[in-house]
Amino acid sequence: MQNPIEYCIVIPCYNEGKKFPSAEYCAFIESQSNVLICFVNDGSEDNTLEILESIKNKFPERIELVTYSKNSGKAEAVREGIIHCNKKFNHQHIAFLDADLSTSLQECAELKIYLSGPVCFCFGSRMMRIGAVVQRKYYRFLIGRIIATFISNILHLKVYDTQCGCKVFTKDVSEKLFREKFISRWLFDVEIFFRMIILYGRNDVLSKMIEVPLKQWIDSGDSKVKFSYFFKLWIDLLKINHKYKKLIKKSI
Repeated sequence: MQNPIEYCIVIPCYNEGKKFPSAEYCAFIESQSNVLICFVNDGSEDNTLEILESIKNKFPERIELVTYSKNSGKAEAVREGIIHCNKKFNHQHIAFLDADLSTSLQECAELKIYLSGPVCFCFGSRMMRIGAVVQRKYYRFLIGRIIATFISNILHLKVYDTQCGCKVFTKDVSEKLFREKFISRWLFDVEIFFRMIILYGRNDVLSKMIEVPLKQWIDSGDSKVKFSYFFKLWIDLLKINHKYKKLIKKSI
């Protein structure tokens, strides 16, 4: 009998064909009995869909494949994948993770142990510390710290890394956080934190989430975000801040 699915991992995919780590996905699926991977092919123009179909053919019960003909951005791909899994499966936890596996599938799966008691949201953090392997290009690290500091200030939360692409939720809270579309295609992580604040209030939200330093994070060097977006992201942040500050005031 097939083991019940307890944990879903959503993987947004866009033009991943050149460096897609198929062997790592297959090895992980073979080593796990209750985890499902949901690939969302977000309008890829290369051979990504063929690669994903090949993996699904090997593990039809353990792989979901959602595909779109037109690219809509990472935010919507993740949202649609989570909504799809939540409707179809009776799992306890759900995560999203970058397709290049900068964070490994194994470490992503391990983060679910932090979802106990009041904690319903756990997120990985690319924190450089003794014992961790965090390989990140220096210019990306500097830009990331500038952005992270600004985001922490507008959220009024002491979060070190909002943008790490490894986040885990209980099914219940994911249904609430991903119900509505996001403003930004790439900075939707910030909106997730704002939505948590609206759900639980500033006084209680800190007991509902936990930031966990990752053991390993390896920069793939193939970001889908163009460098020019560094200038546009400030506009996105202003739009996000404007919308959610109004919603927070209404919820008080």
